[in-house]
Amino acid sequence: MNLRHLVFFKELARTQHMSQAAENLGISQPSLSYAIKKLEEELQVPLFEPDGRNIRLTNLGETYLKYVTVALNNLDEGDELLSQLINPNTGHINLGFTYTLGQRLVPELIQNFSAQSQNQKITFSLGQSNSQDLLDELNNEKYDLVLASQVTQLHDQDTERLFSFYPIVQQEIVVAIPNQHPLAQKPHIYLNDLKDEPLIMFSQNSGLRPLIDKILAQKRIRPHIKFQVEEDYTMVGFVQRGLGVALIPNLPQLDPSAVTLRHLEDNQLEHELYLISRQNNFMTPSVQRFQEFVRQYCWQHFTQPQQLI
Repeated sequence: MNLRHLVFFKELARTQHMSQAAENLGISQPSLSYAIKKLEEELQVPLFEPDGRNIRLTNLGETYLKYVTVALNNLDEGDELLSQLINPNTGHINLGFTYTLGQRLVPELIQNFSAQSQNQKITFSLGQSNSQDLLDELNNEKYDLVLASQVTQLHDQDTERLFSFYPIVQQEIVVAIPNQHPLAQKPHIYLNDLKDEPLIMFSQNSGLRPLIDKILAQKRIRPHIKFQVEEDYTMVGFVQRGLGVALIPNLPQLDPSAVTLRHLEDNQLEHELYLISRQNNFMTPSVQRFQEFVRQYCWQHFTQPQQLI
């Protein structure tokens, strides 16, 4: 079915006058008659019938017009949406990120990006989860970009074949301690101070779990894992209730009355975070612009020694 024939049909149905419709469409009357005839032959129903010197829709034609109108309107909306998406100044960005990045990094990035005059009409949809799930959703095209830990395998596939990982920032890993715990009163905390403590740990599907395991392995500590959870603030809640201590990314906005966050004197490992995109995938101009902004912003603000989040 020729899409132009549907446009011709809609205009003829509006005017119910062959010569007027042909003039409005900028085509000859024989061309319009031919198009309507071909459409009726394909549908095997009459769409118009004579009405004196003019024509009018048949009952079947009126029914068909409703669907043609909806379809053409949807196509017009789709054309308009695509036009907006490929306009670098009016596009939309689907961004996924891990839980702790909602405290500072993501709001900071969006605030500074949107402050630039050419970006003020660009909109965002945001989602949070663990790194594994975020990459799964990125692979399924729910997100344009993801800020997360590096995950090496996704459903038995090597992630380096699926995604591009660009390091942007490092988070310090600190120890969360109940406020009344004796360790909270010590001037310096070392990894060996945790060897006999019950630990609240990240679950196995967390992008942070391999790093936490490496940190403990530095001192050959076999952790006494009491609970495994997915999200940082859930861990803080368990620590606050005295159920154990936890190694977590630094949470600068955490209420100090909840738990005590302490620097580890002998931990040399930090949490590397990445800007992640699908390989060989089309990006709208607005997504490309935000990706480049994130790279530049993080390079300027977080690449010097001790510039952690």
